[in-house]
Amino acid sequence: MRQMPNRPADGTRINEAIHISPVRVIKEDGTQEVLDTRKALQMAKNAGLDLVEVSPNAKPPVCRIINYSKYKFEQAKKAKAAKAKQHVVKLKEVKMHPKTAENDYLYRVKQMRDFLTSGMKVRLIMQFRGREMAHMDYGRRLMERAKQDLADVGDLETDSRMEGNTLLYIYGPKRGVTKNAPQKPATEPKAAGEAKQQTEEVNNA
Repeated sequence: MRQMPNRPADGTRINEAIHISPVRVIKEDGTQEVLDTRKALQMAKNAGLDLVEVSPNAKPPVCRIINYSKYKFEQAKKAKAAKAKQHVVKLKEVKMHPKTAENDYLYRVKQMRDFLTSGMKVRLIMQFRGREMAHMDYGRRLMERAKQDLADVGDLETDSRMEGNTLLYIYGPKRGVTKNAPQKPATEPKAAGEAKQQTEEVNNA
């Protein structure tokens, strides 16, 4: 006969590890009966199956007569399938500096728009280095510009949080926006020109 396993690593009581008596037994055909535990165990042995405690807090405790190894395998398959269906939100990180050139800025905004319309979150970091710390307002203006350029595809979740020498914004995908969402133009050329002028001022600082 197949060797009947006892207490598994997950703590489930099966076979001789079940000491409480009587127990409510759910048989293979789905019928239920309250039995002395020894009788229920013998019934499971005769069928070449296991007596498994599935509801220890019930009165009396509920047990099932099943193939425990097969049962655990099926449970593991279900858990794996459920995990595969879970939607995991990825977080992408994009860095800029107060001296970020216009073309680089537009490229980063395009990247962030692609991430957000793909369902990802974006952590936008404005990093200040050396004397740039004295011109933090330039970095803030660039971050506000990005905020406008991403408004139609992302919702700002964390606003203007300083961490050391970095300014941090976190965007989440806007509900209802898909990968095929129309591309919103970047900020007006005038704003871009102003940003360029601000960059030159930092370069000359």
